Amino acid sequence: MRLTKNLPTVAVLLLCLAFSVYLAGCATTGKPEEVGCEADIEWQVTSEAQITQFDCSLGTHKSDPALLFEVGIQNVADKPLRYRLNIFLLDMDKAAGHLVPRTGKPPVLEPGKTNTVKIPFIKTSEMSKKILVVVKTVGY
Repeated sequence: MRLTKNLPTVAVLLLCLAFSVYLAGCATTGKPEEVGCEADIEWQVTSEAQITQFDCSLGTHKSDPALLFEVGIQNVADKPLRYRLNIFLLDMDKAAGHLVPRTGKPPVLEPGKTNTVKIPFIKTSEMSKKILVVVKTVGY
């Protein structure tokens, strides 16, 4: 008899547990198969995107020294989406972002398509050792 009294509480707890397992299964690190950047990188990528390319190099941007990132993002969802890419150089207290795609009518990436963007960190003349990469969907 006592079980039926606690049944709603048990049902809610099981539902919460199932939802937590579902969210953990949907969460993805988003790490690409190949990374062309020697750094400790933390990935926070939506399950609706896949990073296909991630390279970094030292170079110049409009005659200033720069740390350059080249990032490819593929839409793995079944609908057109726009993404917000942020790169944080945690050991340098710097950040930069980019909309993917930047332009278009409407500015979306079709399912299965990939877009590559270049992000310069201007006046940065050394490689970062600790990076956070965040990709999430945004409205357009």
